[in-house]
Amino acid sequence: MKKLLLITAAVAMLASCGNKDEMKLQEIITQTENQVRPLNKEAALAYWNGTITGDAAEFEKYSQANIAITKIYSDSVTFASLKEIKENGNIKDPALARQLDILYNAFLSNQVDTALLNSIIMKSTALEQKYAEFRANYRGKTISDNEVEKILQSSRDNKELEDVWKAHKEIGPFVAADVIEIIKLRNQVASSLGYDNFHTMSLELSGQNPEEISALFDELDSLTRGEFSSLKADMDSSFSIRYNIPEEKLMPWHYQGRYFQESPQLYPVDLDKYYKGKNLEQLTTDFYMGIGLDVSKIMANSDLYEKEKKNQHAYCIDIDGDGDVRVLCNISDNESWMGTMLHEFGHAVYSQGHDIPENPYFLRNAAHTFTTEAVAMIFGRLSRNPQWMMQNLGITEEEKNLIAEDCFKSLKLQQLVFSRWVQVVYRFEKSMYANPDQDLNKLWWDMVEQYQMLKRPEGRNSPDWATKIHIALYPCYYHNYQLGELFASQMHYYIVENITKSGDFRNESYVGNKEVGTWMTKNVFNPGMRYEWNEMIEKATGEKLTARYFARQFVD
Repeated sequence: MKKLLLITAAVAMLASCGNKDEMKLQEIITQTENQVRPLNKEAALAYWNGTITGDAAEFEKYSQANIAITKIYSDSVTFASLKEIKENGNIKDPALARQLDILYNAFLSNQVDTALLNSIIMKSTALEQKYAEFRANYRGKTISDNEVEKILQSSRDNKELEDVWKAHKEIGPFVAADVIEIIKLRNQVASSLGYDNFHTMSLELSGQNPEEISALFDELDSLTRGEFSSLKADMDSSFSIRYNIPEEKLMPWHYQGRYFQESPQLYPVDLDKYYKGKNLEQLTTDFYMGIGLDVSKIMANSDLYEKEKKNQHAYCIDIDGDGDVRVLCNISDNESWMGTMLHEFGHAVYSQGHDIPENPYFLRNAAHTFTTEAVAMIFGRLSRNPQWMMQNLGITEEEKNLIAEDCFKSLKLQQLVFSRWVQVVYRFEKSMYANPDQDLNKLWWDMVEQYQMLKRPEGRNSPDWATKIHIALYPCYYHNYQLGELFASQMHYYIVENITKSGDFRNESYVGNKEVGTWMTKNVFNPGMRYEWNEMIEKATGEKLTARYFARQFVD
């Protein structure tokens, strides 16, 4: 009896500690939300207003709000309390436990020596200016990246192609030393927080297990290598004729781009003519409403057409975590902007779907940045889908059949070319941060040869890796684009097999099927960040993220 009383008392004590920790955690969550929430809204509104007007004062407001947010997350006393609660392991409520993980990582990433952070910021800013100012010196005149790309895509002069490719690569020696310096400073930050390097830290703080991500890329490599090799042989045969040289003499500058990250024009299909004169805003509205996703409020709040001083690109922004979601575009009546509208409104319906009262404020976000990319991608692909075009643009079935094969071939080529390029960037960054003192020039070309199957120019020893701005200034993020493509394909197969049941994996367009929107809302959007990304994917599709469906769509 005495022993039973002792056990009961111990259990009661543990429960009391657990409740105490949960109460303390809820206090921290409430306090942090009260501080951060208005600043997040202020920052988002300032960014929105700045990008639609070009007003420098708005960008200054945006900067100051972000500085204030960083100061909140830098508070060492709050972080110490979160660390203690986490180490105690007494949080049983799933929503509280998830918020603890998210807040802990947000505070942890800001527990860094201010002087070190400021040094990285200043050096990165200076480096960003170097990238912005650089222009290739091509045959005695300076030309932009767009002009470089235009020559690489259109010229058939082998010497001209080589010269312009090499001219662009001169940015490498111009910035390489600065990039390596920043890499080492980032590693110092990671080391100060207990991580072996910055790459590991970046993945783990975003909720990704580095070993799990590498396993996915290994799986993707094994599933795509054979088909890519076959397509590469087709490209080599075509380019041998185009440039009038033997296949073994083909060099990186023959593949119609600076990095071979986009597919060459092997299957030219003029899709722009089908969108000429069409109302892209109405097409977007009709499609999303047709699958049960109401975009009327988003559309009303968005800024979709060109105007002076407005940002020339496209993005989606969640202003307040409370349903005020907006899209910025600069619509023109062509296929590219149709794809962009479908893509950005994919982000928007995701944000609208997780901004619900059932979700605590800190869980009103995508399960991971790549999962919202996946939703944007699955819809963005439709602008090149002949079935979607027939149903929405009114082209005839005969016309649809005429363009269908080349549309699919061009999409497949683009997906496989990009997947092999991401293999290079992901694996290079992983190895670079593990040992920034190794021969990075050699490492880069080893990766390019292995994954993109391009020939290394004879005798070349230059920091070509430093020519890619993402490696320098947007580190350890690029792989998320490919993870988004994998999840997009996994969702597509689930929808075709379980919702539309059409069996048409190549051409299924989801048009008019409200069950598609219902399934996405319930299983992908509404959960927000309640679950870790792979748990959400498994709950939604029945299995964790895999490369198999991407391979089924673009290899098999």
